[in-house]
Parts: sequence; structure tokens; C-alpha cells
Amino acid sequence: MTSPSGPLAGIRVLDLSAYIAGPYGCALLADMGADVVKIEPPAGDNLRKYPSTLESESRAFLGVNRSKRGVVLDLKKPDDLARLHALVRTADVLVHNFRPEVPARLGIACEQLRVHNPRLIYCAVSGYGDTGPLRDKAGYDQVLQTMTGMAAMQGPAGGPPGILYGSVVDYYAASLVAGGVSAALFERERSGQGQSIGVSLLRSALAMQSARLVWADSEPRDVGGRDMRSGGITGIHPTREGWLYISANTPHFWQALCEKTGLQDLLVERYDSVRKRAVHAQEIVPKLHAALASRSALEWEALFGEEVPCAASREVEDMFDFPQVQSEGMVHRFEHPAVGGYRGFAGAWTFDRTPDPAPFAAPALDEHGDALRAEADRERKGK
Repeated sequence: MTSPSGPLAGIRVLDLSAYIAGPYGCALLADMGADVVKIEPPAGDNLRKYPSTLESESRAFLGVNRSKRGVVLDLKKPDDLARLHALVRTADVLVHNFRPEVPARLGIACEQLRVHNPRLIYCAVSGYGDTGPLRDKAGYDQVLQTMTGMAAMQGPAGGPPGILYGSVVDYYAASLVAGGVSAALFERERSGQGQSIGVSLLRSALAMQSARLVWADSEPRDVGGRDMRSGGITGIHPTREGWLYISANTPHFWQALCEKTGLQDLLVERYDSVRKRAVHAQEIVPKLHAALASRSALEWEALFGEEVPCAASREVEDMFDFPQVQSEGMVHRFEHPAVGGYRGFAGAWTFDRTPDPAPFAAPALDEHGDALRAEADRERKGK
């Protein structure tokens, strides 16, 4: 660990969550300087057991649990529950993702912990929220994508739904965790009181579709995919070598695309708006593909430059040494007791006056357990 820095320096977060949404939300808080303590059951976070080419630890666990200290506590044992309560007295925030009926049974419901710390910010991450018929149902990223229409929109028109892999609902929920906790901490400075925060994957999935989730009283049910498809021009296209995403919705970008590809004959009134180009996509796209076949995706990317928004399709491994990523300092080196050295992302924000602390590797199971249990025991004795 490094000396405290960042806008949340001095804030302690107890992370009892597992998988991605809660843990990554806490990692974002750690990026901002919070002291995050990951509390795991004896078997560890289930994400540790996910498939990985790394023998000693799950790549996913490393990625979403950076910059945390780790301790194992069995909350079903009175001594360990008492240790958690002692740590709660020293904490500012607690985050968990148990189903709504579980916390009270474990002795960690919001009202049970407020006895120990009335200033505690208590954040519960759930699949569907605390009320309603699905409140006790387990929530998972791709389940929510499929339920909320995201998969239907991701698939081709008239074809089967398609999942967007990468746990986008989980990661957006993590951002909601970090944002909600930060706002509650800000409000606590005014009121002196803690409060509970509810974040759900359902809220995350719907929040991500706010531009589609608008239904006027005068409209029918189906509004052309809720208006968001640009009609074939904007999208991923084949080239001589590789694939290229192009966005050319504005008149300026459309003109530049036609001129750069030698398709000036498309600069006519028939195609002079996004709506018109969507209607006539079957006329335009074959000509565009024929023109793009003359160069590779990387060559087109360089040729278009800033005049046509685009990107050649790359693998995530290309990002480790990508010049812009390097320039922004988004990839850091980590040292892990079992994995050894590795590179990974850290630093979702930049702050000019309160810079982020240097990140460190996700904890091995119970890596900091002796020190944290000893701290909790001292707190219990000093109560």
C-alpha cells in the first residue's frame, strides 16, 4: 500500500460483495483513495473459481478487486461476526450483494449495523431491488440483458437475440455503486448521518437504455427498435483485411466518408440525412463495401483520421501497448504473491489536485487477515 491520497483518502470501505458489480464498484472507490477491505467467506469469492488461463488466480478476480486488502471472516461464527461489527465501527461504507432476505439472518442488515455506526453508508447491490415479485431472485448480467430488451436490440433485425459479452450491466452497476456511495458521503458531510443505497442490475440495465426507454402516449408499441439504429451506414464493415467501425451520421462526416472512399455520387439529396440513408441502406452499403475492399481496416483508419469517426477492430490485448492508453497512464504494473507480475487497468478518473493513489494487486485469499483480525479484536476490547 502507498500513503493515502485521492479525493476519498481517509474513507474506509468494507466490501462484502462477490462477482463483479459490487467488487468493481469498491475498486473504483479504491481508485479514488478509499481504504477498501475485502471480506470473504472461508471459501472465498466465487469469482476466484472462474475459468482462467492463470493457474493460481482467476483473471476476472484480479481485474475487479485491485487495491484492496483482504480478510476471511466466517459470519456464521460469533467471533467473526463480532469482528465484522468492530470493523463497522471504524468504517464509513459497507457494500454487499446478498439477496434481500440474507443480511438480517447473518446479522448485517442495515438496522443491525447502525447500532454500531449510525454514520455508516450501507450499499446493497441486488438483482432486482428490495421489493416486488423478483426481489429474492438471483440476478446475473446476461439474464438482465435478455430480460430488459438489450439482447433483442443486440441481435440482427429479424434474427435471434444476441448477448453482449463483457458484463456491461455489471460494470455499469459498479459505476452506480461508486457514484451513489460518493453522493451519500457528500450528503453525510452536511447531515452527519448515514443512509442506505440500493443498486440493482435491473436499474443498471434500464438506465443504460434511457435513450430507448421513452414511450409517448400517442405511439404504438413498436417504434422501429425504439429509434436507435442508424440504418446500416453506421456500423462494422468488412475491408480488404480486418473490420472497421464507421460512424457518419452528421452531414460533415457523411461528406468526408464519401469523398475519402471515392463515393461522391452518393452526395445527393436522396441520401442527405441519416433517416434517408437508413431507408436506402440496401443501395448504399454494397457500394461502401466495394470501396472499403481496396484497403485494410488499419489503412482506412489512418486515412480517415479525424474526418470520419472510425476504429479498426482490435483485440483487447492490443490495448496494453496502445499509444493513447499509454499516454493516459491507464495500464499499471502489479505484483501478486501467487501470480507474480502482471499488467492491468487502473484509474477510471483523473484528479489534478487530489491524484489517485498508486494501485496495488488484488489480495490473495486472507492475505491481510492476521492484521485485520487483530485490528478488529483491539477495537472490540477498546469498546
